[in-house]
This record gives sequence, C-alpha cells and structure tokens, in this order.
Amino acid sequence: MSRAPAQLPLGVGLRDDATFVNFYPGPNASLVGRLAEQLEPQGEPFLYLWGAPGVGRSHLLQAACHAASDRDMRALYLPLEELGHFPPLMLEEVERLDLVAIDDLERVVGRPRWEEALFHAFNRLRDAGKRLVVAAEAPPRQLPVRLPDLASRLTWGVTFHVQGLDDAGRLAALQLRARERGMLLGDEVARYILHRGPRRLDALFDLLARLDRASLSAQRKLTIPFVKQALGW
Repeated sequence: MSRAPAQLPLGVGLRDDATFVNFYPGPNASLVGRLAEQLEPQGEPFLYLWGAPGVGRSHLLQAACHAASDRDMRALYLPLEELGHFPPLMLEEVERLDLVAIDDLERVVGRPRWEEALFHAFNRLRDAGKRLVVAAEAPPRQLPVRLPDLASRLTWGVTFHVQGLDDAGRLAALQLRARERGMLLGDEVARYILHRGPRRLDALFDLLARLDRASLSAQRKLTIPFVKQALGW
C-alpha cells in the first residue's frame, strides 16, 4: 500500500509591507545585502540575526521569504513567539523548501523536544543544500541552549547584529514607509510624530497606518493639527 505524500509544514502568512524595498537599512546595510544575496548559488547557507525587539528582525526574515517567493522558490516563515507553544511538527520535512526563516528562537531554547527537532532540521537543511535564516534577541553563544549539538550548530552561521537606528535614521525610515504607502510626510510633521510617538519603529509604523486611514477617510493632508486630531494628542 503506497503512502500518501507528506504535506509541507505550515508557517505564518507574511506581511505585505515586509520587503527589502520597504526597509531603511541605516547601519544594517551589509546585513541587508547578505540576506538579499543568500538565495544566490554562492549565498550563505545559514545566517543568524540578533538584536533588541523592534529593530526589524522579523521584517527582514519576512523580506527574505518575499524575495524567495519572487524567484518562484518555496519559503517558510516560523515566528516561534506564535508557534512555540505547539509541538515542533512544523519542522518536519523543511528540507523540501528552499528557504526556512525561524524567528524568536529564544522562545523555545531550553525545551528538549524543540531543541532536538531544531538540531535535526538544521542538519537536514544543510545536507540538502537549502538556506536557513534564524533570528533571536541574543547572539548564539548567549542563548541558554541545553543541547550541546544545537548550541554548536547555531555558531556555524554568519552572525549579524541588527542595530537600532539613531534619530536621523528613524526619521528616514518613517518617511520611507510613508512614501511606500503613497503618503506625503514632511520633515516637520515626521519630527513631531517621532517626538510624541513611541520609540519602537514597529509601533511608529502602526501609527502611520492609522494616519493613512484617517487622512484617506477625511481627505486631509498630514499636518500637525490633523495628526493631533487623528491620534488624540
């Protein structure tokens, strides 16, 4: 009796705006370049990204998956903050994919079943010549990994620190995101939003989305008085 073909694992859908074009690189230009080149034949098989929350790790992993899809390659995005409470079944047969992006690695370290599954998945991806990118809040040697073999595998990748942006970079990133939305965001209004808004860029981008909807609904340009009104400031 023949076996039914195994199903590919399921990840989480990608945000439409999480692309390389929509990411202001600032001090992370080298990292963005290596990620974009990873799908090339000479690309790195394994990249490890680490950095504080809100610096863009998840955006970059999803951008890599979008880039793979644009090349008709199969990619999987696994944010373990959302999926880590499930058994690690989604790691089965990942070597059939071209790129696997594992986010929030720190959420499952120290859990024997997950660590064992990750170790074997890493080996299968390497043996199949596929690409892997992993992101976490800390560099690999600072994660409290219990399985020595997995701890060793994590150091095999090329490691990048995803750095936060200074104020000029945050201004440029906010205006880039506005342009990609078709919004006209002048310097004065952008600086006001940065002054009054949250520090984390992802939270600022959420504010920008709210302003986009409000300005379209009211048919108003983005001015400081309108921003105050729309955001209740």
